[in-house]
Amino acid sequence: MPMIPDDEIERIKRESDLAAVVRSRGVALKPQGGDLVGLCPFHDDKNPSLHVTPAKRLWRCVACHATGNVIQFVQKFDGVSFRHACELLKAGTLAALAGPAQGAPVKKSTVPRLASPLAADADDQAALRQVLDYYHARLAENPDALAYLKKRGVAAEAIATFKIGFVDRTLGLRLPQANRKEGAAIREWLTRLGILRDTGHEHLRGRVVFPVVAESGEIGTVYGRAIDDGGKHERHLFLPGPQRGVFNPAALRAAEIILTEGIIDALTFWGAGFKNVTTCYSAKALPAELLDAFLAAKIQRVLIAFDRDKAGDDGAAEVAAQFAAHGVECRRVQFPHGLDANAYALSVQPAAKSLGLLLQAAAVDTPRARPLSSLAASVSRSEPGAAKEKNLAVANAPTTPAPASAAPPAPNANAAPGVNAPLALEQRGAHHVLDLDGREYRVTGLEKSASVEVLKVTLRVKCSERYHQDALDLCRDGERRRFAERAAEETGLTPELVKRDLGRVLLAAEQAVETRQATEAIKAAQGAARGPELAPAERAEALAWLTAPDLVARLRAAIAAAGIVGEERNALVAFFAGVSRLSERPLAIVVQSPSAAGKSTLMDAVLAFFPEEARVKYSALTGQALYYLGETNLKHKILAIVEEAGAEKASYALKLLQSEGELTIASTGKDPATGRMVTQEYHVEGPVMIFLTTTAIDLDEELQNRCLTLVVDVSAAQTARIHAVQRARRTLAGLVAREERKELLRVLKNAQRLLRPIQIVNDYAPQLTFPAERTRARRDHEKYLTLIDAIALLHQHQRPIRSHVVAGRAVDYIEATPGDIALANELAGAVLARSLDELPPQTRALWQHVRALAEEKKGAAFTRRELCLASGWSLTQVRTHLARLVELEYLAARCGRLGSLFVYEVLVTEEQPFAVPLIDVATLGKHAPTIQPGGTEGHLAGGGATPPPRVKCA
Repeated sequence: MPMIPDDEIERIKRESDLAAVVRSRGVALKPQGGDLVGLCPFHDDKNPSLHVTPAKRLWRCVACHATGNVIQFVQKFDGVSFRHACELLKAGTLAALAGPAQGAPVKKSTVPRLASPLAADADDQAALRQVLDYYHARLAENPDALAYLKKRGVAAEAIATFKIGFVDRTLGLRLPQANRKEGAAIREWLTRLGILRDTGHEHLRGRVVFPVVAESGEIGTVYGRAIDDGGKHERHLFLPGPQRGVFNPAALRAAEIILTEGIIDALTFWGAGFKNVTTCYSAKALPAELLDAFLAAKIQRVLIAFDRDKAGDDGAAEVAAQFAAHGVECRRVQFPHGLDANAYALSVQPAAKSLGLLLQAAAVDTPRARPLSSLAASVSRSEPGAAKEKNLAVANAPTTPAPASAAPPAPNANAAPGVNAPLALEQRGAHHVLDLDGREYRVTGLEKSASVEVLKVTLRVKCSERYHQDALDLCRDGERRRFAERAAEETGLTPELVKRDLGRVLLAAEQAVETRQATEAIKAAQGAARGPELAPAERAEALAWLTAPDLVARLRAAIAAAGIVGEERNALVAFFAGVSRLSERPLAIVVQSPSAAGKSTLMDAVLAFFPEEARVKYSALTGQALYYLGETNLKHKILAIVEEAGAEKASYALKLLQSEGELTIASTGKDPATGRMVTQEYHVEGPVMIFLTTTAIDLDEELQNRCLTLVVDVSAAQTARIHAVQRARRTLAGLVAREERKELLRVLKNAQRLLRPIQIVNDYAPQLTFPAERTRARRDHEKYLTLIDAIALLHQHQRPIRSHVVAGRAVDYIEATPGDIALANELAGAVLARSLDELPPQTRALWQHVRALAEEKKGAAFTRRELCLASGWSLTQVRTHLARLVELEYLAARCGRLGSLFVYEVLVTEEQPFAVPLIDVATLGKHAPTIQPGGTEGHLAGGGATPPPRVKCA
């Protein structure tokens, strides 16, 4: 159940006059110091014990110790719930200042204090309308519900048109109690209508509600959608009884309707401009009442826009069979697999164009997109199971289609066979040409068209030796008609044939313009990916930073100057992981910490070191979002996701992208040359560096073992350091530091623009050590080596670029140094050790507090409260991590049942420290070179003939 937002509670306390509310309950208040004092109404007070402090908006009784704010005073005096008290104070001055009728505190109020939305003489339909009007008004008072609708793309226009509301559990506060005759009658009435349950709770509580209202005003049903998908409520719920009525009955005036599974999908089409949409409430056969309504409206064609999953495909076939029995044509709108209308429209913007393309693809009758009515007929004649699946496998709609008109084209009864299959214009010099059975149409000036809304061209039609040429706008019907008449006179063709030809020329011209625009957009995107050209001074400045002998020390100083305090190791690891985007197998980072510990701050600070074209940041990802990015949109970039939970549906794609370095998916789309639906392959190239943050204690193991886990310091000392930095930012020195930081980040971004992908050779690698006891060490070892490579990559402008000829091709590389390995050992030791620890980082932190407390108590058992005080952690955090320690048998819970104290005893007194033994760099010696068959040892890039192989010291 959604709670009252904290900011709303604070607003009520801030705007309510506490002293006036207390006085309105019969308490006389007199000034005393900074307080107002009076007789406490909550006990037999002889001396003024009640103190009201207006400045703090609090009251307290020094005798009976009752205390609180204005909400709690109304709650205690009037005998109402917390929510009821908030509603009284929100309702305005009159309601807030009107106390109980008897003028004394009430233990539990049974008389409604707020006006009822129901009229006493209302019939059933009127009562439903009044309740729904109340829910509609309550929606504006609930920011969480409005945010949910905004997230689903439901605009304010739709909210007002369809009277969408929200059930926030306040209706019962405005009704008499059930123990009164009037209250019992009203509640029994609302229970019969389905508004209330037998328990007295509102049936659709916690849900956004969508009424189904006929044009006459009669309410058929009400659909409720829970805004909390955490599993507390059923997501979809209707009023009890059958789903009656037609949603958006105005759609029945059109000859063609769009039919969706759910109301939110219907609102998605409606909001995109397709008003001829309704829903059948589920992915099943139509109820008889709904089918009769469609047939009575003489609907000619139905575009079935069910979800693209097995239930949606099966339901589409059932609905198509129902309509086919009555001679109504049906087509299937094909979303990408696993998506529905709402998810597709939100992911492929603008929604009007993307949905219009799918509707157009469904409306075009091609061999690969047959009418669903014929599919349903074939299903009914075929065997069930696999055959049914095969018949429903109509081509998917294009996920990145060429732009087209948003509205689906109306069927042309006079069109020649195949007229809906658009042809492509052929480029011949400065002209575009379309040949149609010996009739040549030459289009000139098409390259000047900025959009498909205006196509001003010079058009020539030639048939044998006769031709006609004129200038016209292909988008204007009058000009096409005039051209057809004149061309018929000059060429001897019939006007009807020329008109049909012009329709095909128009479609081909639109397609040519759209293809050109798409190509230009791709080129522009590629140009943006390369980043801006650096001025000579900027380039020299960035190069000086990269070639400085104390590069790592300057980097540490830059991290401190960027405002990252106490997290130098984490920042360095994350920075080098960002540099590794230029390697073949980049690192991946997940920053794990409790809420408000600073994980997002760390991510943002590190990302600020990299240029905008080198990073892509999302708040969340849908399941297939990554597959449909441009082919090179992620190559050598940082993909940052603010919260790992927001990418839960895309976790498989993220794992694959990290392991394989690329993503490939086969889908279907429209062939730009023929307009047919064909199988297309979408490919997203890596490599890409993945950067996540999370508050979760347990991460997906498959994702975690592909990432380096960074743990934010949550100690009190770190908090003190952060406070010091926050205070320093308010000073003049802080202002100067902010301006200097902008200049520093500009130089660092330009330095990143000078780095390029290059191979790294580490001749010290055979001597390196790494633990091999666990299988996951195979991936951890690769992370360690990649970290060394990333450090070497940053130094590429300080190292000679060498070249090695392999199979006749020169491969450039630079060499790693012992200094690179030493820095990697410093950074990786603690980070990679986390992979050996069976405790999550936050649980490990609490275990250290437990050990310290146990030593202080000399091994005696301790309580939760003692641990909370010793660690400074909240009870929720302590309880969560104590359960993990008990489960892993680090602790034993000695008691804690039936109201007794929770007491714990330490079981593990000696513990092997988890560490990654890495080689001492001082012992490293360079191995002799290894020459691959068919290749020779390298030479300095840019040199002449290949010298003899270099001899490296052992």
